[in-house]
Amino acid sequence: MSSRQELANAIRALAMDAVQKANSGHPGAPMGMADIAEVLWNDFMIHNPGNPHWPNRDRFVLSNGHGSMLIYALLHLTGYELGIEDLKQFRQLHSRTPGHPEYGYAPGIETTTGPLGQGISNAVGMALAERALAAQFNRPDHAIIDHHTYVFLGDGCMMEGISHESCSLAGALGLGKLIAIYDDNNISIDGEVRGHGETPGWFLDDTPKRFEAYGWHVIPKVDGHDPAAVKAAIEAARAITDRPSLICCQTIIGFGSPNKQGKEECHGAALGEEEVALTRQALGWTSPPFVIPESVYQGWSAKERGAAAESAWNDRFAAYAEAYPAEAAELQRRLAGELPEDWSAQADAFIASVVEKAETIASRKASQNTLNGFGPHLPELLGGSADLAGSNLTLWKGAKGIGRGEQAGNYVYYGVREFGMSAMMNGIALHGGFIPYGATFLMFSEYARNALRMAALMKIQTIFVYTHDSIGLGEDGPTHQPVEQIPTLRMIPHMNVWRPCDAVESAVSWKCAIERRDGPTCLIFSRQNLAHMDRTPEQLAAIAQGGYVLRDCAGTPDAIIIATGSEVELAVKAAEAMSDKAIRVVSMPCTEVFDAQDAAYRESVLPSAVTARVAVEAAVTDGWWKYVGQQGDVLGVNRFGESAPAGPLFKEFGFTVENLVAKVRGVL
Repeated sequence: MSSRQELANAIRALAMDAVQKANSGHPGAPMGMADIAEVLWNDFMIHNPGNPHWPNRDRFVLSNGHGSMLIYALLHLTGYELGIEDLKQFRQLHSRTPGHPEYGYAPGIETTTGPLGQGISNAVGMALAERALAAQFNRPDHAIIDHHTYVFLGDGCMMEGISHESCSLAGALGLGKLIAIYDDNNISIDGEVRGHGETPGWFLDDTPKRFEAYGWHVIPKVDGHDPAAVKAAIEAARAITDRPSLICCQTIIGFGSPNKQGKEECHGAALGEEEVALTRQALGWTSPPFVIPESVYQGWSAKERGAAAESAWNDRFAAYAEAYPAEAAELQRRLAGELPEDWSAQADAFIASVVEKAETIASRKASQNTLNGFGPHLPELLGGSADLAGSNLTLWKGAKGIGRGEQAGNYVYYGVREFGMSAMMNGIALHGGFIPYGATFLMFSEYARNALRMAALMKIQTIFVYTHDSIGLGEDGPTHQPVEQIPTLRMIPHMNVWRPCDAVESAVSWKCAIERRDGPTCLIFSRQNLAHMDRTPEQLAAIAQGGYVLRDCAGTPDAIIIATGSEVELAVKAAEAMSDKAIRVVSMPCTEVFDAQDAAYRESVLPSAVTARVAVEAAVTDGWWKYVGQQGDVLGVNRFGESAPAGPLFKEFGFTVENLVAKVRGVL
């Protein structure tokens, strides 16, 4: 059996070999954290390489994702389907081992990391999901959901503001099965973070005290190269169950490299052939590049141990299913990401009731009504708001807050933490068992933008709810009035952005977001009341196609008005005012879904022969030109707003029937 040192050195060898072959990458972190990783993965991690999706596995997140060769080496060595040839293709086109860990590329990668601070925030969401799911489903003597979330993070993660947001909330929630291991190596790209010589320091925080202030259990000054010390620290962290733990491991970046260890030179560049050879000598590693001795593979393999752990859990689950058959079936459904059997019928029945009521209400209120309609049929909904529940209207009648005392709830009070909330929701979605939604004002989607991008990159089901969608929010003024946000959200690949025009479209947009499994959704709702639009059954069904003919005319249209949200009513009134012309009004609540329809459907809505087109939306106009063409026009907002009531603002910015009619006549 290989020694711990030899097992850790296998990580170091694979990391420096892969980075050297690619001639790019970050060897320093994997080499510095190898000893910590060896202890965690061989002594504590419960996982099954033969089934990376086993629900009760421990989650491992490499928040400092630039050190990706650490996790690739761990997955390869422990027996996942990630071969040595995959490691040789590190950072190459179409490889399973890209420069940063990418969810869905290699088995065992729990989340995409790279943007620093988001991995730890995803991990907070995973730990929250684990505890909530356990509280909802575990029964006395039946601990079916019972696993830890482990996360590695470095100085960069600690510096990013998002770590303050999510780690502060983790402490408030008391997430006892979250264990973070901080790679305290005093190095980032620019050098020693605490300063050296004439170089000033830029990270002088007392990190242990910071996390103690958050309410974490903190273990400081652990020798990250002493396996016994690391093991004792992890054991101590696991013994604390009422709060998360931070283990501060002091390490040497690039450990083993005679000339570059402890220096920023090994942070983000290959060591060089000569230094690699010297490092092999220093470590006593005699194997050629990408060759691992069989004894080392045997020392690392987790296949048998993992299969046994899953088998034992399957036996426990069988006993649970016998004692609690309904709960077991429900848990299996939720973990599989399947909706209830009666979901479609229940959702359609609620939407029919909204049609019948024909209410003129704000779409944010219509959203809350929809949650009240859908919520009782979707126990997997896990909602929240960034300190705006009363404005976003995300609380519904069945919402129950989650905290230290009430762990089985379904609503998170995130506080003023838009970025942290969004990244935590991604972690909840990745964990499984829940459909997370969280809300803030549309303007503050800016704070969360990179987490939205990560959700889209991973194609996971996260629902971002944004209210107060335009200058229509009124007196709060330009700091709070979104102008460019809707168009730029639409520019995110794989993101569906819905901006419904009334209560009916609001309910349908929620249904589409809940049924979507291949990416995230933004739901954009108004503060001001929106008029109900009458529809035929065919038009009602067409809402889900993203764009449809809401008001038509006899024969071929002279012109087409395309609108979303609060501007749809304006478009209808303008069409009615132009009785001398044949005007078609198209409601386009989701451009991404409309664009995904087949050419025949798109042509039926926007016939190419009709070139007189005007799009209207209270937002930056750029994205609409692809629909109206060079002969068309767009009524939008290409400057910042003003502070005033909504009515005068819409008039000031030209959102009047008279102005829209003039635009349409101008393109005829």
